[in-house]
Amino acid sequence: MKILSNWSIRVFAAAALPVSLLLASVSPARGEDPAALVRGTLLAPKAFRAAAARVQPGLVRIEGLGGIAPGVDGGGYQAPGEGPTTGVVISPDGYIVTSTFNFLRKPPIITVIGPDGQRRVAELLGRDETRKLCLLKVSGDVEWQVPALAPRSELQVGQWAVAVGFGFGASEPSLSAGIISATSRISQRAVQTDANLSPANYGGPLVDLEGRVIGICVPLSPQSKTEAAGAEWYDSGIGFAVPLDGLENAIVAMKAGKTLQPGFLGVQTAPFGDPPSGAEIKQVVPDSPAAKAGLAVADQILRIGETSILDGAHLSTVIGRYYAGDKVTVVVKRGEEEKSLEAELAVPPPPPKPMPMPMAIPMPGGKPGEKPAEPSPEKGPPEMPPAEKPAD
Repeated sequence: MKILSNWSIRVFAAAALPVSLLLASVSPARGEDPAALVRGTLLAPKAFRAAAARVQPGLVRIEGLGGIAPGVDGGGYQAPGEGPTTGVVISPDGYIVTSTFNFLRKPPIITVIGPDGQRRVAELLGRDETRKLCLLKVSGDVEWQVPALAPRSELQVGQWAVAVGFGFGASEPSLSAGIISATSRISQRAVQTDANLSPANYGGPLVDLEGRVIGICVPLSPQSKTEAAGAEWYDSGIGFAVPLDGLENAIVAMKAGKTLQPGFLGVQTAPFGDPPSGAEIKQVVPDSPAAKAGLAVADQILRIGETSILDGAHLSTVIGRYYAGDKVTVVVKRGEEEKSLEAELAVPPPPPKPMPMPMAIPMPGGKPGEKPAEPSPEKGPPEMPPAEKPAD
């Protein structure tokens, strides 16, 4: 089965060259066969292709028609969030997980080209806004192959990872290889990889060399929660994939048409402390889950559930693991006493609207900002026309 286009093969050749030079410059360890290093380097692209071949029967190509954004940008390229993208089959009857980035335009019509090559209409059922995932269901009866998942407990930093995606309408998937840089990022929601991720493979899988799905490639950012946050890092070597292992409850909720949103507790704390001292509350947002649970200023948050809180920054990371509607146990220290309080997290309030820009005040006698012309002292003020002179 042909997996790579000619363009993709050239990319692989360019990417493999620095690796080959690096390995060639490293002296082999005692008792190690130098030729084995060379063979490993030469065999790596074959392993990447084999991994893609194993997962490809469980991939689909997704196209959205219509929407609220312009069709193409000034350079003639499709704008972010447009064009055919990738999805991963998660059940034989046609449920598909992909990235919400692929639907920034909110297209009213979604079609899917399945592994059998047939085009079908699909419905967007639910979203997970904390992980930038969404769930589609194709119409009609299908019997599709579901790719295997890599257990999250088996993932290791440094292992090979391959991103697979139908970039902007390619009939064959493109590949980008790298390693797993970290197994727990963005409040433990994602795996980090240095494989080049971009709109070309958002929604597609990050797979191991056995072709098992490590996670779904999505744009994420620890600094921002906007729809497209993280996309600015495309092809930078900083990419994220959300593991599906452990998301069974979220999948069930999305099948029911729910939109899962991040949880909000409603406290402001000292940003840093002396870990593991906990997070000292400086302010409680009125009518927030924290206020309803009985949290108070000067309380020291010691634990959320079974997780000990180090400081205010760590508290934000831990709360980021939960959804709105989740109930959590908050253990605080109030004076010399420990209290266990129950809080039901809410949807975060909308950000405050930006202040309106002040209106420019037109200056008399010319353009805004120009100094007005001063009257000539010799001539005095201009005389009014006779018809406009005031009556005596």
